[in-house]
Amino acid sequence: MKKLFKLLFASLLTVSLLVACGGTGDEGKDNDDGEKTLKIVAVLDSGGVDDKSFNESGWDGIQRFLEENNLPKDTATYLSSTEDGSDHVTNLDKAANEGADIVIAIGYLFEPALEEVAPKHPDVDFFFIDGSLDGIPNVTSTKFESQEGSYLVGLVAGLRATEDGSMRVGFVGGMEGPDIGKFQAGFEQGVWESNPEVVIDVQYADSFQDAALGSQIATKMYDAGSNIIFHAAGAVGNGVIGAAKEYGDVFVIGVDKDQYDEGKDEGEASVVLTSMLKRIDVASYTYLQEYYDNDGKVSTNMYEFNLGNNGTDAEVTEGRNLTSEDITLIADYVAKYKAGDLTISEESLIPNQKAMTKAEAEAQE
Repeated sequence: MKKLFKLLFASLLTVSLLVACGGTGDEGKDNDDGEKTLKIVAVLDSGGVDDKSFNESGWDGIQRFLEENNLPKDTATYLSSTEDGSDHVTNLDKAANEGADIVIAIGYLFEPALEEVAPKHPDVDFFFIDGSLDGIPNVTSTKFESQEGSYLVGLVAGLRATEDGSMRVGFVGGMEGPDIGKFQAGFEQGVWESNPEVVIDVQYADSFQDAALGSQIATKMYDAGSNIIFHAAGAVGNGVIGAAKEYGDVFVIGVDKDQYDEGKDEGEASVVLTSMLKRIDVASYTYLQEYYDNDGKVSTNMYEFNLGNNGTDAEVTEGRNLTSEDITLIADYVAKYKAGDLTISEESLIPNQKAMTKAEAEAQE
């Protein structure tokens, strides 16, 4: 197995030489061969490791890291959290106390727990995916420009709503807040760039786990005339996909990872039109690989992921549900973004449980 760290003159040096952003300098433990080993614990938000979305994507990145470096599967383990977050502190503490070198907290809801736990474990490195904490030296944070990938899928939704005459699309969010608000914001702007007269129906589930509620919300949206729904709701989105399968002749836009296969019925057809890719897997993989290659050092205390570095994007595989026109539309706007001709706001306009056109949303006091 590739050595993670070189021995530092055996017992002559007891003071850490690893002082850098995100590295505490005491990573790993000696095994019988004198090599350093690595222990990673991912602490997941609610929904489980197989939520087909956020958690699963983060775990996928960890698995890719292990495979590419020929590391044993048991190098990484995970702990799942309850929906109310009451065990966030307990799980982070447990991971650190049981000898983890790296604890990966997946989800912005871990912020208060990390703020409490990380300072108590200065020899453990914490990687905070989808959130930011300043002033804690052993916490490395991430920032995703989720509105950018959401804008791209919104372009297609607006175009399709115009073409099919429905003039209405839906957005199902998990829990209200700035993070999920960025998904809504980008989607709004993309839809209205295609056609400002399209109505966007916004509903939040106040949950990332209640798939049954996701199905109920989606069914009501389809009944109200939306033929396409974009979800940013974790496992709640599984309910949205299930509702689309039952409803028939409607679409879902997936989130975080490519959800095309999740949308397949008994045949090969899928209800997933495209997916907004928020590359949580890229975040976990990027951090771990840099940490591994540089003896516990990473180059920044804040990783930023956006449309420019493929940290967020739209899924555009040919031969699925996107037309060549859809794919060209997305490519054109990616080019505009990279040329500096497109700015996408992270501020949404439509309140929860409202359905509005652009003019109606902008007319609010």
